[in-house]
Amino acid sequence: MDDFWPVADVLAYLAGSWGVERSVRDLASGEEGTFSGRTEFEPLEEGGLLHHESGTFVWQGEARPAERTLRFLPGTTPGRADVRFADGRPFHDLDLTTGRHTADHPCAADLYRGEFSVYDANHWRTVWRVGGPAKDLTLTTDYTRVG
Repeated sequence: MDDFWPVADVLAYLAGSWGVERSVRDLASGEEGTFSGRTEFEPLEEGGLLHHESGTFVWQGEARPAERTLRFLPGTTPGRADVRFADGRPFHDLDLTTGRHTADHPCAADLYRGEFSVYDANHWRTVWRVGGPAKDLTLTTDYTRVG
């Protein structure tokens, strides 16, 4: 998958339900885990989308429920979004007008660098590389439109 699919309206593209498959690799220890679940992008009353992800995270052979919530707010153009944590704190910007985007998020002394790739109307991927004194991880997530 080397070709990217430009997205004119990021919120319209993301709206709806997505199946999620994530691999998590700790580069320091070599440990690997997985997350499998679903992400719902639902309209927010004030504009934008509420992103709610839920599923099962398996780490060191132990499965446990996991979830997270983000807010995808309208950006300066329809192809852009302002991504925030559930409590409103900034997370990262998102610009999918070329079908590919890189965003950084400093978290204490660690740096999260996300690469977003859109392959077609029903498939996109994020790869987060997390590095610093506390973490050395790669998280690869594939999204497939459901229904």
